[in-house]
Amino acid sequence: MSLTHVNEQNQAAMVDVSAKEITVRIATAEARVTVNETVAAQFDGRDFVSKKGPVFQTAILAGTMGAKQTSALIPLCHPLPLDSCKFEVAFEGREAVIRCTCKTTGKTGIEMEALTGASVAALAFYDMCKALDPAMVIHGVRLLEKTGGKSDYRAESP
Repeated sequence: MSLTHVNEQNQAAMVDVSAKEITVRIATAEARVTVNETVAAQFDGRDFVSKKGPVFQTAILAGTMGAKQTSALIPLCHPLPLDSCKFEVAFEGREAVIRCTCKTTGKTGIEMEALTGASVAALAFYDMCKALDPAMVIHGVRLLEKTGGKSDYRAESP
C-alpha cells in the first residue's frame, strides 16, 4: 500500500480520477466537544440558545458551509458537488456529538467533506459557547463510514 497523493518523484499530487467509475458515494464523520456542566445544562433535548443565537442550528449551518468549501481548504481534494449534507447533533453526558453525512455522485470519495463538515460544526459550536466554557475540548474527529468507492469502510465502536 502506498500514499495516493504522492507521485513517482515523491511530490504532492492530485489523484487522477478520470478513469474511475461514477458512483453514489456517502460518508459519515464525527466530531466531539467536551463541555462543562454549565454548557451541558443549557441543552433542552433539541438545542439551546446562547447570547449569540441557537447553538446547534448555527453549528449545522457552519458545518454545511465548511463541507461545501473542502476543496478550497484541503489542497489536493477534488471539488465535489454535494448532493446532500446532513447533520445530527446530540449530547451524550458532557459531550456534544456532531455527525455529518455527505453524499455525492462522482468519481472520488466524499469523506473529506464529511470530516470538514463535522470539524467546522464543532468549531462553530465552540464559538457559540466559549463565554460559558473557554476550556471546551474538540476531539475525536474521525470517519465513521464510507460507501460507494473502490472499498467501503466502517469504524469499529470506540
